[in-house]
Amino acid sequence: VQLVESGGGSVQAGGSLRLSCAVSGNGDGSGYWCTGWFRQAPGQEREGVATIYPGSAGPFYADSVKGRFTISQDNAKNTLYLQMNSLKPEDTAMYYCAADLSSLYGCAVAVRTGGTALDYWGQGTQVTVS
Repeated sequence: VQLVESGGGSVQAGGSLRLSCAVSGNGDGSGYWCTGWFRQAPGQEREGVATIYPGSAGPFYADSVKGRFTISQDNAKNTLYLQMNSLKPEDTAMYYCAADLSSLYGCAVAVRTGGTALDYWGQGTQVTVS
């Protein structure tokens, strides 16, 4: 499974960015795949941002981004998105997308555990908010 992020950059506080993650190698994408966004700032542990799971439950968000960030996916394009609005300097980090087969519970927990149970990761895209 390969994941390739794009869309990072530098933006002023209050601005917006949309990250994309192209997923390939996971067959037709059917099945119970948990996909999500995670971030890591210099000197800090990786933290969950948002995850999404097939069906009506979720998505799941970190408290720090609720109401500002929106995760979505386009199954036809096998692409995951993260719309980030009202960006703050503390959102500055390397952002990674990740995916793996998972249960609904595991996908919800992944946001709180920094995605430690997910096996497939992209290389990351830098977001800098000043």
